[in-house]
Amino acid sequence: MRNAETVTFGGSGLDRAAHLRGQAEKLAEQPDARTILLWRGKILMTGLDQLCRLPMIAAILEGTSADLILLGLEGESPLFAADISAWVPDGFNPSAGFSFSDDTRQVHPDVPDAGFADIRAVMTCLSPRDAELAATAKAVMEWHRSHRFCARCGAESAAMTGGWQRDCAACGSHHFPRTDPVVIMLITNGNNVLMGRSPGWPEGMYSLLAGFIEPGETMEAAVRREVFEESGVRVSDVRYLASQPWPFPASLMFGCAGNALNSDITIDPSEIEDALWVSREEMVRVFAGQHPKINPARKGAIAHFLLENWLADRLD
Repeated sequence: MRNAETVTFGGSGLDRAAHLRGQAEKLAEQPDARTILLWRGKILMTGLDQLCRLPMIAAILEGTSADLILLGLEGESPLFAADISAWVPDGFNPSAGFSFSDDTRQVHPDVPDAGFADIRAVMTCLSPRDAELAATAKAVMEWHRSHRFCARCGAESAAMTGGWQRDCAACGSHHFPRTDPVVIMLITNGNNVLMGRSPGWPEGMYSLLAGFIEPGETMEAAVRREVFEESGVRVSDVRYLASQPWPFPASLMFGCAGNALNSDITIDPSEIEDALWVSREEMVRVFAGQHPKINPARKGAIAHFLLENWLADRLD
C-alpha cells in the first residue's frame, strides 16, 4: 500500500538517538534540552494542534527526573518525555473511568497557557512529528507504570538507558518495552466489507474486526483465526496493507486485507456483540454521517484509514 505511512502515528523520521540513551542524564542538563509532558496518559498541548515543549528547568518538572525518557534528537537538541501523574487537579475525580470521548483539558498552574489533552481526541490535529512523539512517550510511560517489578524474581526494577530499559538488581535481569502485535482486517465479499462491534462501545460504533496475534502464529493465520472465531466467516487470501502504532496501551496494529469464502455470519457473543456486511454505497453514507445504524470509525484510527482507502480504491 503506497500511502501506508500516512496513517496517524505513521512516523516522521524522528532521530531516536539510541546510541545516546546511556548518556541521558548528561543530555538532560544541556541548555537546549526540552521535554514533553504526560499526565495520566494525556499529553500537554499548546493550543489545538501542538505539543508543548518545556525547558528542563521548568518548575512543573520538579521531582520527575526518575521518570524521564529520552525520545531522541530534534536537530541537535535532546528531547525527553516526563510524567507528572502524581499531580491532582482541583476538582478532579481520580476514580473516573475510561471514556471513549474525553474532550476535557486539565491546566497545571505552572503552565497556564497549555492543557493536558487525551491523545485520541487530538491525534488527527498533530503533525507527524508530534504524533510520533506522543505515541512513543505514552507507550513507554505506560510500560514503566505496569512493569515496575521484575517478571523473573518479583523484585522492584529500576529505569535505565534513558527510560528504554528496566534492570533488576536482585537477579540481574534486563527488561525492555514491549509491543503487542494486533491484526485488524478489511475483509471483503464482493462489494461488501465486514464490520463488527464490541460490547460496551458507544451506540452506533462499528469497526473492522481485530485481534491479538498469538505466539507461534503468522499475521495471515491470525487474520483467518480471528475472523472465523468472531464472525464464522472463512478467509482465503490475506495480504498486508499498513501498520499503526496504537499506544492504548502498547499495540502495533497490522492492517490486512482478506477475501471472504462465505457470507453467512455467526457471531461469538463472548467476542463481539454484532457483525454485518456493509456495501460500498452504505459505507459512503456512514462516512457522511447519514447511515441510520452505523457511525464512522474514529478518525485517526487505522480502521478509518483502511476503509477510507478502500472506498477510494487506493489499497494497492
